Amino acid sequence: MAKEISVDISPVGEPAEQAEAPTTPARNTCPRCDSHYREDEMVANLRVCVHCGYHFPVTARERIVQLVDEGTWSETARDLESADPLEFVDSRPYPERIAEAERKTGLRDAVLVGTAEIGELPVALAVMDFTFLGGSMGSVVGEKVFRAAELAVERRMPLVSVASSGGARMQEGVLALMQMAKTVAAVEELREAGRPFISVLAHPTTGGVAASFAALGDVVIAEPGALLSFSGPRVVRQTTREDIPDDFGLAESNFRHGHIDMITPRPELRDMVARLAWLLANGAPYRRTPLLPDLGAPQRAVGRLIGGARRRFTDLLPDRDGDGTA
Repeated sequence: MAKEISVDISPVGEPAEQAEAPTTPARNTCPRCDSHYREDEMVANLRVCVHCGYHFPVTARERIVQLVDEGTWSETARDLESADPLEFVDSRPYPERIAEAERKTGLRDAVLVGTAEIGELPVALAVMDFTFLGGSMGSVVGEKVFRAAELAVERRMPLVSVASSGGARMQEGVLALMQMAKTVAAVEELREAGRPFISVLAHPTTGGVAASFAALGDVVIAEPGALLSFSGPRVVRQTTREDIPDDFGLAESNFRHGHIDMITPRPELRDMVARLAWLLANGAPYRRTPLLPDLGAPQRAVGRLIGGARRRFTDLLPDRDGDGTA
């Protein structure tokens, strides 16, 4: 009868190299060119890579600091919170997801609204935050955007919104979809009252937000490289089973097709919004002010980025006088 055979498969000598697990880039490392920045450099550069122009995500609070005049921000509708009328449960109850998002972000929901001054002009402001449940629009987001529009009508000031969203909030079902109609109605009230609406689209702006108020500004501005579409490219490929362009849904493609009015790099955004708000509100010109304090090399790098962006934008303007100038 055969004896039991034992085979030793333990490694001999040096242990075999372990397969390297994929690593996630550090928070302040550019995913496009691998440039790395200290946090103070990121803040000084408005979270834009000075080497390749990549725009890092920005939270709602930091966006407000970048856009408004110092000390002028005043938040409204601060205490609104999402309810759970559908008692929605997927892998976790909806209230648990809300509570976790509140702990991580310090926000009550995915948008901050209030009043501020941009270029010394009072405006109503609504800024979305993608870090709160993907910036999804539920009942609270719709109500806050509506209140911001009402504030603009009552105080006779422009409305400026900054959208960054994955679309309607699935945990609120049809109640979330109703916010599309609600925010569109808010924009219509603005137009009837003759109040300007400037819509800024940041990466990503998709789904029900892209299909409602975010697309209805008197002027629609996008940041470079932002994804702006109802559905993302992966979903479109899987649904249609067809190849789509590499730049499908990106800001540059939307601009070529006339879906947005301009693409403005973040270092230029505050001045562009201020200029448009002044012109649309009362026809007065806006006098440009320095965007950044003297920060040495980082500021000069951003200055070169701004200068290149301004030249590219100027080249896109029509030659109105036929003399080679825009």
